[in-house]
Amino acid sequence: MSVPDLPRGVDPAPAIVARELGVRYNLRLTRKNTLRTSFMNLRARANGEREFWALRDVSFKLVHGESLGVIGPNGAGKSTLLQVLAGIIAPSAGTVEVRGQVSSLLTLGAGFDQELTGRDNILLAGAFLGIREEEMRGRMEGIIEYADIGQFIDAPIKTYSSGMRARLGFSIATFVDPDVLLLDEVLGTGDEAFRVKSKARILEIAASAKAVVLVTHDLHWVTDFCNRAMLLEQGRVVAEGDPQEVVDIHVDHSAKARENAPVKPA
Repeated sequence: MSVPDLPRGVDPAPAIVARELGVRYNLRLTRKNTLRTSFMNLRARANGEREFWALRDVSFKLVHGESLGVIGPNGAGKSTLLQVLAGIIAPSAGTVEVRGQVSSLLTLGAGFDQELTGRDNILLAGAFLGIREEEMRGRMEGIIEYADIGQFIDAPIKTYSSGMRARLGFSIATFVDPDVLLLDEVLGTGDEAFRVKSKARILEIAASAKAVVLVTHDLHWVTDFCNRAMLLEQGRVVAEGDPQEVVDIHVDHSAKARENAPVKPA
């Protein structure tokens, strides 16, 4: 497999346009704060800050047929960016436009009903995405076959392992013919055979003039299968463009960060 060329005749209107995007968290600890957000708030407080910017001045465009790999160290703002693109959180600054139908494991996985079977959750996901039930039923067998979870498709989601949930979610997300596909570390779940099949599926989607945004720590995936990459550090874009060049910058920055890290006492 190789990175697909940008399809001919692609709609010139970008699939995603982000302009000076920013996401700010205030430092008040509330019950709604996640543990991760609370930790970031405490760290910011220790530094004398009054607010924490998870993203700041992020601008980019993505056209249909491009697959963008978003990389960076932990806490760089990668997942926050994906949540903004998915419409889960609103930006505190700047604007973002996402054109067309968006499919994301972030929303589909969160929307699974634990008491319903996998088969019923496929229909529920279709309703969530605004797809008619008869159309979703027409896609169901393909989704079930691709997920390859056997008889568990008729068992409640609460009985699934995390890998089975990811397989079903990935199958739904990629079989609803999205204009924009958002994925967050999904390829790190499951066995090697499914990971290979997942990568092939994403290439098919990108080749069919769709837009893909993938957050990952798998640098080989970025260089082998994405045609663009973006490096985030401390919520800001520090590099964007050719995947190999961006990965090389990330590797260099990571090595320097390890060299400068304080030595822990034995």
